[in-house]
Order: sequence, then C-alpha cells, then structure tokens
Amino acid sequence: MNPLRWNFRLQMLLGAAVCGGLLAFAVYTQVRLGLEPCSLCIYQRLAFAALAVVFLLAGLHGPRNRPGRLSYGVLAAIVAAIGAGIAGRHVWVQAQPQDVMTSCGPPLEFLNQTMGPLEAFRTVLTATGNCGDIDWTFLGLTMPMWCLLWYLLLGIWAVLCAMVKRKEG
Repeated sequence: MNPLRWNFRLQMLLGAAVCGGLLAFAVYTQVRLGLEPCSLCIYQRLAFAALAVVFLLAGLHGPRNRPGRLSYGVLAAIVAAIGAGIAGRHVWVQAQPQDVMTSCGPPLEFLNQTMGPLEAFRTVLTATGNCGDIDWTFLGLTMPMWCLLWYLLLGIWAVLCAMVKRKEG
C-alpha cells in the first residue's frame, strides 16, 4: 500500500499523526527519562506543533483542487523549514567544543520556580542558556539531529503529497 497513492486528506492526517507522535515522544523523554528541554528544544516542539496544525487543517479541509493542495503543501514546507533551521542551530551548538560558551537559556524548572507563567514563557522565547549538552542519542544521532531529519522528511512529504496528480473534482 503506497502512501503516495492515498487521498490527500489521509496523507495530511498521517503527517499530523507523525508530528503528534514526535511531540508525545518529547514529553515522554522529559517526564519519564528526566531529560530537561532547553529553549531550542522548546522552539522545536513549538515548530512540530505548528506543523501538526497545518497538516491537521489540510486533512480536515481536504481541498479537491490542485492550488488548494499546493497551498497547504507550501505552508507545511515553510513551517518545516523553520523547524529545520531551529534544529540545525541546535545541532551546530552541540557540535561546538565544550570550552566554547554556547547558550540558549536557563532550565524551564528554574524559570517556573522563580517567575510567573507569562514571564517564564517570555524568558524561554528570549533565553540564552546552555544547549550544548548531549543527553540522548539513538543510532549515533542526537535528539536535535533526529528533529532535523524529521523536519526535512515531513517538509518533503508535504510537498510530494501536494504535487501528486489526482483526478480533479
């Protein structure tokens, strides 16, 4: 069963489900494995959530005409490119030598304990703490590397699904 032969609605809902699964895994690693996210991790989660929303809207709308599908595909690709940029920055920060000061903000737990939720949110979005720690790897890739790979795959998926020729109407 070739997913590129599925209808556009199912393809986009699959993209939303993948984003949801990736976000669920991020929460799992935080809650169960005790990996505290840095500010760049939070930005990547926000980008995955935004990408999930685009995929979900595309799936729920299910435009039948090519321009409508292309609009959603391009929008999803733009969001995925933004997420890839954030993940790429995180990969770069982690690749720096330990003695080089690279930062992205204080831990979220500290922010929650010392300030209100709105102030903590604002601080996360403007933070400059250390994101260089590598706490988790799988198959030799760090979490930001996996995020970068997923952003690229989901962006390509959105464009491919939008470009597949279908019967109009």
